[in-house]
Order: sequence, then structure tokens, then C-alpha cells
Amino acid sequence: MEINKNISWSNLFSIEKKKKYFINLFNEIENIQKYTAVYPPKKMIFNAFLLTPLSNVKVVILGQDPYCHAGQAHGLSFSVPNKILTPPSLKNIFKELQNDFLFYKNKMFNCLEPWAKQGVLLLNSILTVSDSAPGSHRRIGWEIFTNQVIKFINHFCTGVVFLLWGSFSFSKYNLINQKKHFILKAPHPSPLSCFRGFFGCRHFSKTNKLLKYKKKQPINWFKNMIY
Repeated sequence: MEINKNISWSNLFSIEKKKKYFINLFNEIENIQKYTAVYPPKKMIFNAFLLTPLSNVKVVILGQDPYCHAGQAHGLSFSVPNKILTPPSLKNIFKELQNDFLFYKNKMFNCLEPWAKQGVLLLNSILTVSDSAPGSHRRIGWEIFTNQVIKFINHFCTGVVFLLWGSFSFSKYNLINQKKHFILKAPHPSPLSCFRGFFGCRHFSKTNKLLKYKKKQPINWFKNMIY
């Protein structure tokens, strides 16, 4: 079953933006901005949805919340602009990717937009954060919204590969129908947990095997990513 081309993210947003929690969420963000910076910039909060239309979603990489220092967050989980120093978790993601494909060549760009444009939805569970305060926007409403995003994908798409890294993302497990989709689980790629099973998980090659099984174009993880 292919996705109904008449269904898009706009259908989800038109429903959610009218709900009380969503209105309260943005009122809370406005209040927070009165005394501290909030990342990413407002125009980039929903960047993942702009770069990966619903009809293109083949893979979901679920992160926790945005990086919390100036210039880092730009609306894509684990990604930072190329001019920014590579965060530790992203370094470990690249290390596992290159080990997975035995492809050790030059450095990789930090911006994961090439993945997003191939159908990898880079979704954080929490879409904003206060300056220098990781996890600061928990329980203000984002979890409700991103749970709805996962349910929306679960319902309207088929054969999506969900990469759940770490205990926070494991909590979304029951939102996904494994008769329609695939789930790959591993510890978080942060330096604190990467040696507990993230290294060696081979999620990138496994994802491509699953996509091929569903007769979908695999992800070229290195396309426009090497310099």
C-alpha cells in the first residue's frame, strides 16, 4: 500500500495547531524567550518536515532534543551546520557509518540535509531547547506533538525503518506497528553509551537491506557528505 498523495504534513499541522496543548506550547516558548535564547531559530523549528515531505519518508532517526549552544541546532536531529564543530554523538554516528560500510575516506560534512532529502526524517522528540540547558523544554508539549507525528507516519506510510537510539527513543516503540514498519534499536551514540552496542549495530546497512526488501531506493549515506 502506497501513501495517499493527497495526505501531507499540512494535514497533521492543521489539526494539531488548533489543539490547546499546541497553543500553550508556543505561548510557553514566547515566555521563555523573554529571559533566554531558544534554539533552533523559529524559522528552523520544523526544518525536518520541510526537507522530508511525508510522501518521501523512508527512514526515521529519532533524537531527543536539539543541541543547546548558539549556532548548533537547525531543526534536524543529530545534525549541525557544516561550520560548527562536530558534536560527540555525531562523530560516533559517522564512525559507525564508516565502519558499517568499510568506507574510510576523508571527513564528512556535519549537516545531514543530504539524508533528509533522500527520505530520512531527522526528528527530535523535543523540538526546542533553552540556551545551555539540555532537556529544558521537556514536558511543555513537544512530546505530545512528536508522538502524533510518529502515529501519523505509522498510519499513512508503510515500510518505514525507525532507528531508535537510546532509552528515550525506546519509549516510542509502542507507537509503531511492526506489521507495517521496521524498528532497529541500539544504545544512544553519545560517548557515555556508544560502546554498549551502538558501535557494531550496523543500522545503516541493515536499513538499506530493509528498504531493498520493500523495493524502495536505499539511502546513499555518503552522497554529498564527503569532502
